[in-house]
Amino acid sequence: MGYTIEKATEIADNIFEFWINAPHVTKNAQAGQFVVIRINDLGERIPLTISETDGSLVRIVFMAVGKTTTYLSTLKAGDEIRDIAGPLGHPSEMGSFGNCVVIGGGVGIACLPILARALKAAGNNVTGIIGARNESLLLLKDELATHCDELVVCTDDGSFGFHGFPADILKKKLGDGEKIDCVWIIGPGIMMKITSMATIPYKVRTYVSLNPIMVDGTGMCGSCRVTVGGETKFACVDGPEFDAHLVDWDELMARQRTYTDQERESLKLFRDHQCSCGGDHHE
Repeated sequence: MGYTIEKATEIADNIFEFWINAPHVTKNAQAGQFVVIRINDLGERIPLTISETDGSLVRIVFMAVGKTTTYLSTLKAGDEIRDIAGPLGHPSEMGSFGNCVVIGGGVGIACLPILARALKAAGNNVTGIIGARNESLLLLKDELATHCDELVVCTDDGSFGFHGFPADILKKKLGDGEKIDCVWIIGPGIMMKITSMATIPYKVRTYVSLNPIMVDGTGMCGSCRVTVGGETKFACVDGPEFDAHLVDWDELMARQRTYTDQERESLKLFRDHQCSCGGDHHE
């Protein structure tokens, strides 16, 4: 028995939104948590953050960059995936903090709607800041705007919104004396590192959602280990959210590059297999 993909849409350039029927996930899912999926019996396990829920449907958003996400992107509504385990990880810390800022970069933007909605429900004022390389990679901005009191959109090339980076907007707000009580940042490692540095001088509580290499998602394999505050943590069971100011960013980003060559070769073999089989994606 598999889990049915109810909706499958390419929502930005090479970025896909899937709504999957998984009531065991949505029954307990909270902001900040993730699922681990496996497409078929021979597939690898990959973690994907829960973007939103709707009844029995859970939404995942991903960019097709490696072998498994490329394969996943070929599936359509009505297809099934073999496994979806979750919700996993600790939920985002939630409370009435005051003025909260949620920041997303690239595909990390997809993690913000469920977080912004939960923060609003807890009585907070929520500002969203999102950024992408260009307009074609922006996603879910209209949906996110409905959960935020203010939404600022940035693009690296200036093709839409503010010409610059989310860190620039955050620095300006803090520099202008705007009261910010709590910040969440989700995106590529280097973006989270640089953006979180903006809050250090102001001693603003800042969380990041870490995305190291992960296999089982239960703390047994140790592949997702990160150093936080000088201690070894497992992102899958101790996180995925951590205090941004305590993360060893250089170690995290180095570990993320561990299997770059193997991932590139795996994708090449998969594409060669697609061509030789005339589009038959089954492994």
